[in-house]
Amino acid sequence: MKAIIVDDERLALRRMEKLLKEQNANTPIHLMGSFQDPHAALEAAKQEKLDVAFLDIQMIDMDGFELAEHLLNIQPQLHIVFVTAFQEYAVKAFEMNALDYLLKPVHQGRLAVTLQRVAESAGKTSVSYSSQKHMTLCCLQSLHYLDQQGNEQYLPWKTLKGMELFAYLVHYRDKTVSKQVLIDLLWPDYDSVRSRTQLHTAIYQIRKMIKSIGFDLEIKYKDEGYRLVWGDVKLDVEEWEALVRDAPKVTEETLEQHLSIMAKYTGDFLEEHPYLWAEYEQERLRLLWLNHVKQIAEYYVSVEQYTEAILIYQKIREKFPVMEEGYFYLMKIYAMLNHQGEVSKQFKLISTKLREEFDVAPSKELTEWYEQWKKGDQT
Repeated sequence: MKAIIVDDERLALRRMEKLLKEQNANTPIHLMGSFQDPHAALEAAKQEKLDVAFLDIQMIDMDGFELAEHLLNIQPQLHIVFVTAFQEYAVKAFEMNALDYLLKPVHQGRLAVTLQRVAESAGKTSVSYSSQKHMTLCCLQSLHYLDQQGNEQYLPWKTLKGMELFAYLVHYRDKTVSKQVLIDLLWPDYDSVRSRTQLHTAIYQIRKMIKSIGFDLEIKYKDEGYRLVWGDVKLDVEEWEALVRDAPKVTEETLEQHLSIMAKYTGDFLEEHPYLWAEYEQERLRLLWLNHVKQIAEYYVSVEQYTEAILIYQKIREKFPVMEEGYFYLMKIYAMLNHQGEVSKQFKLISTKLREEFDVAPSKELTEWYEQWKKGDQT
C-alpha cells in the first residue's frame, strides 16, 4: 500500500510517519513521501501511483480540501484521509468523499481501522473494475441497471429523494450542479440546516450504492457543487440515441437493424418516475422515437406490408393520443384497404380526444380529407 503524508507542521509529519511504520506488521505500507509543501505532494502524485494520502486540513499555502481536489484530479481512485485537530471540518470532509477523518492526536487503534478500510476498498475496486464493463445503467421506462449477465436489476434505495437525486445527477452527468440548485429542487420547504443534512445523507447513500454495485461512477465535490463523473458504464439512453443517429435509410437490407433499434426503446425517459425536471428530455426522446418509427412505417407502406404499418401507427397513436398524425395515417391505410368502419372509427377517436383535452375539432386538413373520403365512399 503506497501512501503519502502532507502536513505543514514538521513534528506532526514525524509522528504520523512513526505511527504508519508501527502499523507495518499488520498492514504493509510503503511511505512514498512526507511533505510540508502541498505542491511537492502534487508533483509526487504525478510520478507514482498512490493508494492513500493522509492530509492535514489547516495549512498556510493550500488547505487540505483544495489539495485533495488536485490530487483526485491526478489520481481519481486515490483514497483521502483527512487528519486534523478540528472536528468541525467533518461535514466538509464527508462532502469530499474522504475515506476517513482522523482527529489529532491519532491513536494506533483508530489508524488500524482506517488502514483496514483502505485495504478493503482497494480490493473491492479491483474486483468491480474487472467486471463493470458489461454493466448498463438504464433510464428508459424506469431507473434500473443490467448486470454483467444482462439481467435486469433494481437499485437499492432507502429514500425516494435519494433516487431522484441520483437520476438528476445522471441526467447532468459530468457537469457540476450547485448544492443550492439541488436543495431548491428536492428540499425547498426545509430550513437551511435540515436541507443540507438531507443532501449530505442522500449523497452518502448514492456513493454507498455505487460502491456496492461496482459502477465505475464517482461523485466529486467541487466549487460548492456535485458532479457525477462518468466512467466505463453504458447508459441505455445514450446508446439508443447513437443507434438512431447513425442508422442508414430503411431498406429491405437494413429493416432488421431498424426493428432492433425500435425494440431497444423500452419506454420513455424515466417514464415511471414523475419528475417534472425530466419532462423536456422525455419529450425530446419521444419525438426522436416518433421520427424513427415513422420511417419504418413508411417503408412498410411502400412495399404494401400494410399490417406491419398499421401496428406501428397504432403504437404512435398510443404514445401520442392527442396527436393527429397516428390517426390520420391509419385512416389513409384503412381507406386503401376499403375498411370503411375503421376509417370512421379513427376520425371519431381523434375528434373525441381533441374535444375532451382541448375543446377543439380536428385540423382543417384532416377534416377535409375525411369529408372528401366519405363522399367518395358513398358514391
